[in-house]
Amino acid sequence: MRLTILGGGGFRVPLVYGALLADHAPGRVTEVTLHDVDADRLRAITGVLREQATGVPDAPAVRATTDLDEALRGADFVFSAIRVGGLAGRAADEQVALAEGVLGQETVGAGGIAYGLRTVPVAVHIARRVKEVAPDAWVINFTNPAGLVTEAMSRHLGDRVIGICDSPVGLGRRVARVLGADPADAWVDYVGLNHLGWLRGLRVRGRDELPRLLADEKLLGSFEEGRLFGTDWLRSIGAIPNEYLHYYYFNRETVRAYREAERTRGAFLADQQTAFYAGPSYASWDRTRAEREATYMAHNREASGAGERDAADLEESGGYEKVALALMRAIARDERATLILNVRNRRTLAALDADAVIEVPCLVDANGAHPVAVDPLPLHATGLVTAVKAVEREVLAAAESGSRATAVKAFALHPLVDSVTVADRLVDSYIGAHSGLAYLSGGGRRKDV
Repeated sequence: MRLTILGGGGFRVPLVYGALLADHAPGRVTEVTLHDVDADRLRAITGVLREQATGVPDAPAVRATTDLDEALRGADFVFSAIRVGGLAGRAADEQVALAEGVLGQETVGAGGIAYGLRTVPVAVHIARRVKEVAPDAWVINFTNPAGLVTEAMSRHLGDRVIGICDSPVGLGRRVARVLGADPADAWVDYVGLNHLGWLRGLRVRGRDELPRLLADEKLLGSFEEGRLFGTDWLRSIGAIPNEYLHYYYFNRETVRAYREAERTRGAFLADQQTAFYAGPSYASWDRTRAEREATYMAHNREASGAGERDAADLEESGGYEKVALALMRAIARDERATLILNVRNRRTLAALDADAVIEVPCLVDANGAHPVAVDPLPLHATGLVTAVKAVEREVLAAAESGSRATAVKAFALHPLVDSVTVADRLVDSYIGAHSGLAYLSGGGRRKDV
């Protein structure tokens, strides 16, 4: 079985390859093709994978190319983990937003919109090439903003593109662990959009254990989300939110922490990875990965007083590569699995149309991922989900039309951007910061519709 990784020079690729090295079952991936637009990063990661495979006699063969069609040809699965504009682009997204006093996180708020506007045209091009060159391939999307990008690609690939994220997996694992349950034995009732979802129940042997957690002050405050959101708030909403909802529920505190920080997250990662790529090795990659995981969402934990990450979370860091492997196994071998994935809504949430990509538990088999029936979200969650989905639709419309006015609308409608005037300035600032957004500035590249 052949796997193509787009963004193959990316820092996280050894996580995916490590999961493949541990898989010795029949029908496993035997060849990995890395694709990237940066030949130097490709060479660096190829060398790390070569070290990583030392002593593994049946390690999947690795080849690298900067030619997209060559990378796609003959692929059974395509794993997309690109970063348009690189970490320098992420750092600029953060800084532009913070200069206006609004959140600049890469998937949430103004930063997420800018990243989406930059990424969607590239993702659509990839989807079209997959349809032309590898029409039988399944695309697994991890490119952020994952829900938005998956929806953009689904307009060309239908249900053959599936989005993944490790956040719901980590949340379900933490809740199960604090309740003394094996995560493998638990059914997680989780519903929302990517980076905007809620764990509403955790069933073990048919019994929902979440009420027991919410009623126990000590247990509730003993894990990441309990410390991040506070036990009173979790009891108030009767659910455990995805960690990214901290940006919504505690926006002022988070923006203040980000503005007071010495460096933004994107700037930190850019400096860190510049050092790694200057002298890449498997040992230096592993050290850099550990530091990256330990500092994840550090500004949010500082704003909430949540303290350092749990040792157990650091030991089980990553996760998305395991989701990707489980998804590939289920489809390729018809090994039925239940996974939380980003898929088209169909009739799952009545408040959204059938083509809206949502994040929910899915039954996976050889025919793909099928969202399970879920109870409706409460009104407060429905309002947030529909508001953010409306923003995503404006981003998709702006990326397709090149309309600056539609881009302004996308920013202005977001719950974390508090002024149309600010939205207008953000668009101009982002156009100035990113050549990839020149299509919004007029100049004849695209016309408003």
